[in-house]
Amino acid sequence: MSLPPGFLDELRSRVSLTSVIGRKIQWDLRKSNQRKGDMWAPCPFHQEKTASFHVQDRESYYYCFGCHAKGDAITFLREVENLSFMEAVEALAGEAGMTMPERDPRMQQKIDKFTTLSEVMEKAVRYFQIMLKSQSGQDTLAYLEKRGLSKETQTLFDLGFATNARQGLLTVLTEQGVRTEHLIECGLCINPDDGGAPYDRFRNRAMFPIRDGRGRCIAFGARAMDDSANAKYLNSPETVLFDKGKSLYNIRRARSALSKDQKLIVVEGYMDVIALSQAGFSTAVAPLGTAITQDQLLMMWSLHPEPVVALDGDTAGLRAAYRLIELTLPLLETGRALRFALMPKGQDPDDVIRTDGPNGFQTLLDQAIPMVDLMWRHAIDGQNFDSPERKSALEKTLQIKMNLIKDVGLRRNYERALRQKRWEFFRSQPNKKKYLNGQSRINQRSSATQMAKSSSLAVRDVFSADKLREAVIIAALINCPKAVSMMLDDLQDFEFYDVIYDEILRILCQFKPVQREDAEDKISEVLGREVLDRLWSENLVKVAPCIKQPQNVDMTCLTVKGELIKLSNARGLQAELAEVTQASDQEIDDTNIWRITRAAEAERKTVLPDSEDKIIYDTASNGARVSRSEKDGFEKVLLEIAFSKKKK
Repeated sequence: MSLPPGFLDELRSRVSLTSVIGRKIQWDLRKSNQRKGDMWAPCPFHQEKTASFHVQDRESYYYCFGCHAKGDAITFLREVENLSFMEAVEALAGEAGMTMPERDPRMQQKIDKFTTLSEVMEKAVRYFQIMLKSQSGQDTLAYLEKRGLSKETQTLFDLGFATNARQGLLTVLTEQGVRTEHLIECGLCINPDDGGAPYDRFRNRAMFPIRDGRGRCIAFGARAMDDSANAKYLNSPETVLFDKGKSLYNIRRARSALSKDQKLIVVEGYMDVIALSQAGFSTAVAPLGTAITQDQLLMMWSLHPEPVVALDGDTAGLRAAYRLIELTLPLLETGRALRFALMPKGQDPDDVIRTDGPNGFQTLLDQAIPMVDLMWRHAIDGQNFDSPERKSALEKTLQIKMNLIKDVGLRRNYERALRQKRWEFFRSQPNKKKYLNGQSRINQRSSATQMAKSSSLAVRDVFSADKLREAVIIAALINCPKAVSMMLDDLQDFEFYDVIYDEILRILCQFKPVQREDAEDKISEVLGREVLDRLWSENLVKVAPCIKQPQNVDMTCLTVKGELIKLSNARGLQAELAEVTQASDQEIDDTNIWRITRAAEAERKTVLPDSEDKIIYDTASNGARVSRSEKDGFEKVLLEIAFSKKKK
């Protein structure tokens, strides 16, 4: 069975050779460069102890320096699993999610046609290069030089010029023996519907050859030299050679140039790619006049696990990025990611290179943000979340997007990251008020130093019961920082009496310490050590069960939730009591008296829950609460049991 032209090339680009071979061997990670896809291992085809088997993932090729075995993923499966050529292709196609083509007895004719058309395209490349250096190409040369493209760059990318003659290319190539129908099949010429003579598709345009992963010219991009032209940029139509949704401009050079310290850069057009290459960024690729497709995205990931998408700094650029996010989410998995480099407003990468130079563009690359940040920006841009319904709509929108991620572990990390962003966003909203004993005050933050000095943690005033509970919450989170991300939803709308607690919580969220020591170091750096000393000196903090088990995340979360519930109940009852007590004598009736009595009793129980708990419960060594009556009964049973040795 013959395969259609390009099928095997696409198959090789979709399948990672290291993943295929890695199932059969053990890599020598000391000698390998995983990021570059340059891997070494003992050869699976002969016995050896040293790693002489070399795999170049980006070239889809392996070679053993011991036994000289070599090949690609298809060859490897045939040798290792004793498969036929088509069986190996079918196995890899299934792994890559590609459908095997139907059996076609004319396939050899198609392969021959593909080869013939490829040769015609190379002749067209040479013709356009000659025209660029001719007298008629001087204006185009001047344009390219004005864009800052050196002669070396023009030669590297095989740039050319299509004259304004209606049949310039057609005449020259047919004189060289090329058939007119082949020029039409390549997309180089157009056969008019009115039955007239064929004519050149590209006229008076700068020409940019588009090559596939093997370096073969499959299409052209063309830039009009006349500003009044209907289309400023024009690409070849889709042909036997060219599928624009499965092609990337500059893919071959980018693949060869990728290394450990370089990222795959995705830009909008081929002028950006060429400008970046000349500036030293030779790993840039671009889609071809369309939004990025799924096939193109998979091609990018086959080259690099985390491409950087360099967006044009305008509304259209952001819209394209948001569409790309929608496409990407269902395809995400561990080892597949995107980052986004945002260009200044009104500029594209080519503009940045010309105005700020390579260093300016490198700075933007270094500042590239992860996809989750751009998702969040899209969700909140221009929105007002001043009601529970609108907040709920935001959460629903984000959850719908999260559900598109099939990788469970990755989805959980995305949900955690977005939960933290929600917390930070809503905590920073203005006009938040606290209602304490019927009075309100605006939560105004001062500097960290002023907060530390004015905080009850730094001065020796008497803590109220509520402040002590807040101290337990903060101490528990410092003691077990891993619990912070799990408690963000609960803490999102909670406000502390003392702004110093808000600042400590902000520090924990921003710096994400892993251990208590890391958290204390950062808090001491920002607020001073005396704040922590005062916190840890409080007796209620010392006896909190979770403090003795800093690695017990579940216990820490239970402690924090418990204190939050008690504080919420206490504050609600205080507000209810204040409302009733402020009513006039005429407004007080039996209902209000009942509310006052109920509020007072509930307030008493809320203020002193721990002392009541100790009458009923004891705390076990593992921090769990044990009923004292059950414990005493169990001990009594043990004392009544008599053990005696049975006589033989």
